[in-house]
Amino acid sequence: MYVHFFKRVIDIIIGLVALPFILLIIICCAPFIYFTDRGPIFYNATRAGKDYKPFKMFKLRSMYVNSPDLKNPDGSTFNSVYDPRVTPIGHFMRKTSLDEFPQFINILIGDMSFIGPRPKLYDKNLKLENMAPDYRKSYLVKPGITGYAQAFFRNSVTQDEKFHWDAYYAERISFWMDVKIIFQTFYSVIARKNINTEQSYNK
Repeated sequence: MYVHFFKRVIDIIIGLVALPFILLIIICCAPFIYFTDRGPIFYNATRAGKDYKPFKMFKLRSMYVNSPDLKNPDGSTFNSVYDPRVTPIGHFMRKTSLDEFPQFINILIGDMSFIGPRPKLYDKNLKLENMAPDYRKSYLVKPGITGYAQAFFRNSVTQDEKFHWDAYYAERISFWMDVKIIFQTFYSVIARKNINTEQSYNK
């Protein structure tokens, strides 16, 4: 009952309550983003949703326009405190997670949930039925703004380990697990733990 009904009700309530704050964050950050390089305010990335269906995920743009797409050796998205692609306002938004806040719009649309595996890159050549068990299980639920792997490990584990913990969450999802993830997320953000990975770039 929680997974199929109450979780969606809670998502809608959280999304509506958060919407005024999201609009305020966008209004405050937008001028800094735009005047850095006269580029777009949002970065609308294609991500894999529930059942590996693609959707457009909203983020505030934190990189310079036309920055190259860098990957870690394990195939995950590269990010680093020394990343030269990130703008000055982008560094601040990433440290405070402000760039992720527009995803509340995705929650209201229904593409995402507040709690769930972080959205992964979408590859049209991949099929759900051909994936390894942990990968396949991780797509049983909607992706979220924060999730088990994000809250407890953030960027300190490999892509395969993230999929393992995402699958762990998908199989054990419950109201109390979601509450636990929310409190751990607040702790991780305040403590600024494991924000960056350093697999591909050295200053």
